[in-house]
Amino acid sequence: MASKPNRHSSKIAPALLVLLTLLVLVYVLWRVDTSPRTDDAYAYADSIDVVSEVNGRIVNMAVRDNQAVKQGDVLFEVDPRPFDDELARANAALVALDRQIALMERTVKAQQYGADSAQAAVERARAAATQSIQTLRRTEPLLAGGYVSAEDVDRARAAQRAAAAELDAARLQARQASAAVTGVDALVAQRDVVRAEIALAQYRREMATVRAPFDGRVVSLKTTAGQFASPLKPVFTLIDTRNWYAVANFRETELENIRAGTPATVYLMSDTRQVFRGRVDSIGYGVLPDDGGLVLEGLPRVQRSLNWVRVAQRFPVKIRVDRPNPELFRLGASAVVKLEPGAATPLR
Repeated sequence: MASKPNRHSSKIAPALLVLLTLLVLVYVLWRVDTSPRTDDAYAYADSIDVVSEVNGRIVNMAVRDNQAVKQGDVLFEVDPRPFDDELARANAALVALDRQIALMERTVKAQQYGADSAQAAVERARAAATQSIQTLRRTEPLLAGGYVSAEDVDRARAAQRAAAAELDAARLQARQASAAVTGVDALVAQRDVVRAEIALAQYRREMATVRAPFDGRVVSLKTTAGQFASPLKPVFTLIDTRNWYAVANFRETELENIRAGTPATVYLMSDTRQVFRGRVDSIGYGVLPDDGGLVLEGLPRVQRSLNWVRVAQRFPVKIRVDRPNPELFRLGASAVVKLEPGAATPLR
C-alpha cells in the first residue's frame, strides 16, 4: 500500500524558511543600527607645508622623499653667509656704540665740572655784590658829616655796579654751562635698538637651518640643493606621524548613537589581517551639499525638481587609532571602520 505525502510537513517548511529569513533580516538590521560599519573611510594624519622662514639658496638637502624623521632632525639648510655677515655687522655696531657712549660719558663729566665751576663763580660774584652793597650803605651816611669824601662814595657806588654786573655775567655763564651739559640717554636708546637688531640677526641665522618640528615623514619633495627658498614657497610636506586617524563617512541616520569616545575597529585595505582599535575623536558638523541650499545673491537657491529617492547625507567621523603601524598607515589609504556605540566611554 503506497504512503500518502505529508501535506502538513510540506506547508511548514516554507513557513520556517520565511521566518528564518525574517529573523536574519531583523538581526542584520539590528547589527547595522547598533554597530554601524562603512568602507567609505581613509587614513588621515595632520600635515604641514615646510617652508623656509628666510630667503636664500638651499645649500644642503638633508632628507629624501618619503623619509621618516625625528623631531629636531635637520631637514635642509639655507646659505648662512648673508646672515653671518648681518650678525657680525650688528655686533660691530654695538661695540662702536658702546665706545661712543664711553666717550660721551667722559665729555659729559667734563661739562658737568664746567657747570659746577660756573656755579661757584656765581656764588663768588653774589658774595662780592652783597659786600659792595653793604659798603655803599655804610659810606653814603658818612658823606654828610664830612667823614668821607664824595670821591669815596663814588668809588663805592662804582664797585657796587661792577659787582652787580659781574654777578649777572656769572649767572649767564652758569646757565650756558648747564645747557652745554648733554646726556647719553639718546645713545643708550640706540643701544637697545642695536641689541634688537642683533637678536633678529641671530634668529635669522638660526632659521637658516630648518629642523623637523615633530616626528613625521617627508612627502612631495621635488627639489634639491641649489633651489632658492622663500617663505612663500613650500619645499615639501611633512606628515605628523605621532597621531593617526581614520576618517569614516557615515550616513546621517547612523549618527544618533555615535559620541566622542565610541570604540571603533579599523583596518586598512592594504592589509586586512591587521586590525586596529580606536575611539571616535570628533564628528563632522558641516559638509558642502551637492545641490540646493546654496546662497546666490543673498537668496537660497533651491532646485525646482524633486528626487523620488532621497539619499542620506554622509558626515565625516574622525577616529583616533590607538596603536597604529607606522609602516602600514599612509595618508589617504583606504580603510574600513566599524563602530560599537553600546560600549562608548567619554574621552578624558
